[in-house]
Amino acid sequence: MRVDLATLPADPERENEDFAASTPGAAVLLDGAGVGGAETGCTHGVAWFSGTLGGLLLQAITASPARPLAECLADSIDRVRSLHGDSCDLTYRASPTSTVVAARINGERLEYLVLGDSSLLLAGKDGSTTVVTDRRLDEVGKRLRGPVDALPTGSPEHSAALADYREALTGLRNRPGGFWIAGPDPRAAEHALTGTVALDSLSTVTLLSDGATRLVDRFQLADWAQYLDVLACSGPDELIRRVREAEKSDPDGRRWPRGKAHDDATVLHWAVR
Repeated sequence: MRVDLATLPADPERENEDFAASTPGAAVLLDGAGVGGAETGCTHGVAWFSGTLGGLLLQAITASPARPLAECLADSIDRVRSLHGDSCDLTYRASPTSTVVAARINGERLEYLVLGDSSLLLAGKDGSTTVVTDRRLDEVGKRLRGPVDALPTGSPEHSAALADYREALTGLRNRPGGFWIAGPDPRAAEHALTGTVALDSLSTVTLLSDGATRLVDRFQLADWAQYLDVLACSGPDELIRRVREAEKSDPDGRRWPRGKAHDDATVLHWAVR
């Protein structure tokens, strides 16, 4: 197998809160999330949470190939919770969280798990393209983000509306009728999207944070087949460069309303065989 990985923070002066890693036969990608300016109750930070959870999850899914991915994720969340110790109060609604994408070869099948709004892109040897994305966060967001999208990105008014939106969104986290994401509670893993695909039907497997999928799902400047063409010809760095180029062409979010002008962007592209 061959793995190509690229990641770029939203701001070079700030920590990248995405995490991605692979071993022979397995890969994970996490996109850490927090609530800007809110009291988190945690002394570690979002990047620590996504990186620690990602490392433990990759270890778990490779060390225990017979265990379902959701069980491995639940155990990993529980282990991260124990690492907080007495230094953190995780009852705060704004404590760090993360999306999760995991893929693992198990015999003649590829197993996958998706929780939150990161994506898994599967390219078939027959030219087919399948995308697995947990849309529950998007569906909730559409109901709440009207005031945010009506204002220029980065303006004081936008920042205030964004804070209100994030507060409302946090109230629907890991609740029926809301959305599910990895956080303090291992039970969130029960709500992940999971499945299997015949390994011999696949040519590539790609894990993407939502900061890297913007050309398709927010800007509508490309489709998934074009993404695969870029990855095959130029690799993940070029894909992220094109995302940044589009973002820079609309810094105020007038053409493409969004919470952040730029977002951490990560692509892990895996040639299966």
